[in-house]
This record gives sequence, C-alpha cells and structure tokens, in this order.
Amino acid sequence: MDGKFIHSVTLDKDLCKGCTNCVKRCPTEAIRVRDGKAAITKERCIDCGECIRVCPHHAKKAVVDTLEGVKGFKYLIALPAPTLYGQFKKVEDIDTILAALKKIGFDDVFEVALAADAISAQTAKLLKAGKLKLPAISSACPAVLRIIRVRFPELIPNVVTIRAPMEFAARWAREQAVAKTGFAPDEIGCVFITPCPAKATSAHAPLSAEKSAVNAVVSIEDIYPLLLGALKGAQSETLAEAGSVGIGWATSGGECAGIKRQNYMAADGMENVISVLEALEDDKITDVDFIELNACVGGCVGGVLTVESPFIARGRIKRLSDRHKKNSPKGVPLGEIMWNKSLTYEPVMRLDEDVAAAMEKLERIRELEENFNGMDCGACGAPSCRAMAEDIVSGAASEDMCIYRIREKLQSLLAENV
Repeated sequence: MDGKFIHSVTLDKDLCKGCTNCVKRCPTEAIRVRDGKAAITKERCIDCGECIRVCPHHAKKAVVDTLEGVKGFKYLIALPAPTLYGQFKKVEDIDTILAALKKIGFDDVFEVALAADAISAQTAKLLKAGKLKLPAISSACPAVLRIIRVRFPELIPNVVTIRAPMEFAARWAREQAVAKTGFAPDEIGCVFITPCPAKATSAHAPLSAEKSAVNAVVSIEDIYPLLLGALKGAQSETLAEAGSVGIGWATSGGECAGIKRQNYMAADGMENVISVLEALEDDKITDVDFIELNACVGGCVGGVLTVESPFIARGRIKRLSDRHKKNSPKGVPLGEIMWNKSLTYEPVMRLDEDVAAAMEKLERIRELEENFNGMDCGACGAPSCRAMAEDIVSGAASEDMCIYRIREKLQSLLAENV
C-alpha cells in the first residue's frame, strides 16, 4: 500500500475475468474493465467491500493482518467487534467467546461493544445539550465517512466528531493495560477483529486521527476457525462488561437505540446510504435528529469478512443483547473520545481545478451521454453511459469502446457498400 490513498480492498488480476459484476455494483464507480481486466481507481474507492461480495471469481480480496505478525508486543489485547458474537452456533455466552480469544494467544480482551456503550451515552449527552448540528450523522462506519468526504462535502459539518468504537476501544484498552501491567504504551498491542475491509483501512489511514491506536486488524473469517477449536473446553471467566446497547451496534439501528431519541433513522446498504445522503444534501430530510448509516446490508453483521449469514447473526445478536441490561460504563476516558483531526473534503470527483474548464468538460460529458444509447450495459467497461462519457473527457477512454457505436459504424459501412 502506498501513496495518498491506502486501501484494504485489492485486485488479483490473475483471477479477474473481466466480467463487469464489480463495475456495476461499485457505489462510487471506482472500477473499470480495461483490456479484459478490472482496475480500481484508488481515489474513488471507499473500501466498502461490495466488489468482494459480488465477484464470482474471488479476484477482489481484503488485505488484513495476521496473528503471526503481531507477536512482537509484550502484552496483546484482542478488540472483538460485537459482530463476532453472532458468528457461532449454540454459543449463547459472550464470556465463552472472550475466554476463547485468550486461549488462542491474547493476554487480555477489551470489548469494542463497551466502547460503543460509552459512545452512545456521549452522543445522547451532546444531542441533549444541543451541541450537534442536526441532523447529526454517525461517524461509526468508515466507508460512509469516506463517501461523505469525496461526494457530499456539504454534509461534513453534520458528522458527529466522536471516535468510532474500534478506535476508542484501543485507546481505552491501552490506558487500562498500562495501569494494570506497568508496560509502556508501545509495548502493548491492540488487535481489532473486523467484519469489513473499511475498518482495516481506517486503522492504517484514519480520517479522525493522525495515527490509529489500533496496531493490527485481523478478519473475523480468519480468526473464526481458531476460535471454533478454542471454544471447546474454554474455561469460563467473567470477562463481558458491555451492555445491551453496545452489543446491539452490530446490527443496523443498534446505534440509534442507544441515543434515547425517538426521531432518528437508520439506513444500511450503500445504495440506501447514498439515497439518504442525497436527500440530506437536497434538504429533503429535516425532521430527524440523528442518522445512523451502515455500508453493509443489515449493519456490521453483513460485513464481507464475516462467516455467518447476516440474518442469522442478527437474531443471535438480538438474543444476546436482550440478556444484558443497559450498561453505564465506568472509568470512561472522555479525553480520548473525540476526534483530534478534522474530516476534510477530498475533491476526487472534480472535473478540473479551473471552473471554466470544468464547465466545458461538463457540457462535453452531457453531449456524449446524449449521443450514447442510454443502455448502461457495461460492455465498454464503465458502469454507465454517463461514466463512459466522463472517461472519454478525462482521456481514459474513447468513443469506439462503445459496442453500439461500433455497430452503428459497421452498419454505415455496409450501407455505403450496398
């Protein structure tokens, strides 16, 4: 990973067949097929993982860390996303899952759900005090943050500047571990167990901090087989501290449930997220205090790095959260809960730095789009006729890449020779 844009979603060109499934499903039109292979435009990619989900050839992959790569710390802390709790059949005790994490090599466990509890309480407090611009937009999903900063810059002031649970949990866990062990902060490793690639990217290139407190990110699907074996005979310890609110963050609407407001809305899946953001940008949503947005369908349980069906996992999370009372976390380091870096607009979709030149290009794009047939077939390797027109204007494509244009030329030539 290099350059300004760091990503966890990668492409294996040897496996790519150029089928255009990813092209049609990418929510930011970051993918094109050229010369029979897909190519990801890194400036547009938000690491939502949708291309991983739909690729029939498994050519899209998420780059995450391994447990072998984090053995250099004196004290290793697992930060399990609450989504992890919904992955196991016949496991109805969170303590058992946390004990299994210690059994596979972690020295300690800190629930990300506990950090989510604290974040819900702080968000509710700020809303009550009138300190958030309404409607306030959750900052929990990094894929949503990335699409806001490249496509909806006018909504940046509405984003709640509270750290995501993963990031806050790492800071909180390290602070406790220093006090408990006497080790220096850099001798303590915090490993997040993620359901999605966007969170892995966030740990390597955070938008809300100069440097992430998370040292490594491993996927649920990678750690799942290890935990399956460790669950058998894992000695029960009283480790779980999170309440029902934090556990519920694994599913869409879970964050909303913890803010103690009735006028909220939750949307999941990138198509729905974009529809909500467009409506907000056009001032069509005005009577809502808080908006929770998740890139994955169903919330984090729908992440592409999970192993269980999101529909089954959602039911398990609901049962687990119902068994835990509402929790008021103690010893919350509120000094670490807010961002220390502002979210800034990244104009990757700007046609030109010069306004006049940009207007000329926009007019040319409109002309080209009108001349195409509007089928949005994807045969040219672009997701739509509009995107193809943009590629032509930017110099990344030519008009003869459209199969309908080629057919028109052939018909014209045949007519001339008759």
